[in-house]
Amino acid sequence: MRKAIKWSIGGLILVLICLALGFWLGKHSQKFNLPFFTKQEKQLPIPEQPSLPSVSLPELKPGLTDFEQKVISAVKIAMPAVVNIYTERRVVVGGAQVFPFSNDPFFRRFFGDRFFSVPQEQVQRALGSGVIVSQGGYILTNNHVIAGADLINVSLLDKRTFKAEVVGVDPKTDLALLKIDAEGLPTLKMGDSNKLEVGQFVLAIGNPFGLSGTVTKGIVSAKGRANLQIAEYEDFIQTDAPINRGNSGGALVNLDGELVGINTVILSESGGSVGIGFAIPANMAKAVMESLIKYRKVIRGWLGVSIQDLSYEMKESFNFKEEGVLVSGVVDNSPADKAGFKPGDIITHYRGVNIKSAVELKKLVGETQPGEKVEIKVFREGKVLSLFPVIEELQDEKLANLRLVQENNLGLEVENLTSEIRQSLGLPESLKGVVVRSVQPGSRAEQAEIEPGDVILRVNQNLVQNTKEFWAVVANAGKKQILIWLWRDAHTIFTIIPAEE
Repeated sequence: MRKAIKWSIGGLILVLICLALGFWLGKHSQKFNLPFFTKQEKQLPIPEQPSLPSVSLPELKPGLTDFEQKVISAVKIAMPAVVNIYTERRVVVGGAQVFPFSNDPFFRRFFGDRFFSVPQEQVQRALGSGVIVSQGGYILTNNHVIAGADLINVSLLDKRTFKAEVVGVDPKTDLALLKIDAEGLPTLKMGDSNKLEVGQFVLAIGNPFGLSGTVTKGIVSAKGRANLQIAEYEDFIQTDAPINRGNSGGALVNLDGELVGINTVILSESGGSVGIGFAIPANMAKAVMESLIKYRKVIRGWLGVSIQDLSYEMKESFNFKEEGVLVSGVVDNSPADKAGFKPGDIITHYRGVNIKSAVELKKLVGETQPGEKVEIKVFREGKVLSLFPVIEELQDEKLANLRLVQENNLGLEVENLTSEIRQSLGLPESLKGVVVRSVQPGSRAEQAEIEPGDVILRVNQNLVQNTKEFWAVVANAGKKQILIWLWRDAHTIFTIIPAEE
């Protein structure tokens, strides 16, 4: 009996232990990853996320480098605002058949058939690029893109086409402002071109050869390029981003997708890109645009001096060691004349800005509003003086007077040798110098028997390869007689310009 009771008690204890163990394992089965004790739960559907509002930043794909992401982002921001510009110009070609021997083969061979042809009207078509810079439909481009056009059409990236009107042009900077009547236009934000650094990456966007939406990449190769004989006011950004025909007027943008320049011209003998392109800075373009919108012309300041950069030898002759530009002439009754400027003064500061080049001073004066009184510091006979001219508005006749000041010291006008001049005068490519464009009657140059078409090779033993070098050497000579080496009729000759009385 006792033995049966013991077995009953033992069995009961065993059952209780098994129940307790089963309860414990069931409670902790997920912790030990025991699938036979897991409970299948019903999967609830994941609610869809609400769609986010669209933003201006473009969607980028994974797997790209940070630099690639930045380039793609800039392109997607800027490209819609770059447009195709198509122009048409009607021209008359061919001459009238008024020559009595028009049917004579000899005269046709001598003059050419075109001389005897009936005048015909032809349509010349050209293309370029432009940049939409405001919702009002204003488009910046180059003046040479639309110059002389009878019809201007603008085509957007979304294939919309509009007829454009010319708001105004500025040949002095080679800029033009167009306007189209449209809504929902993409625009490109204008950046601060003064903040560009040499070596900074930039993108050129345009329509070379009519290939719309073409993007090329490069860097800022240099800033402040001038004396290129492209425009009267030159302060170009140089870039190696490939620029080709049809890119003129297109956008140069930074990697933030901001407009920093208007692509204008390339330096190339073949006509194709060789990595030397030039763009007008956005800050200059913005100032021109605002003036054209407000006045339909560009208002510029005028000081009334002829200036040139200082060479090392000129600094030595003036006993001057700082930076500045030389005043080589003063226009009568000009702001500079009234303020007491004299030839031989060296301008060192303009409104507190240290002047390093003639291009810089010309730009600063041009940006000054007419009527403003400015402080200009000059170095004269070992002393620094402060002069206070009242800037006037630049007009064409005043600019002509300024050129005469530069010419009247000798009485001649010179210009750089271009390929066209070489060809027309039959000059060899190896010849370096400046060509005489005109000689004033009774001048010192006429007394030296200098003639238009002469090429000046040397001045007082100094080689001169451009107008800048020529005027620098002439200024250094002062009023003394000047020895000139000339190239005339395939021969080198010498002449002396007499001293100024």
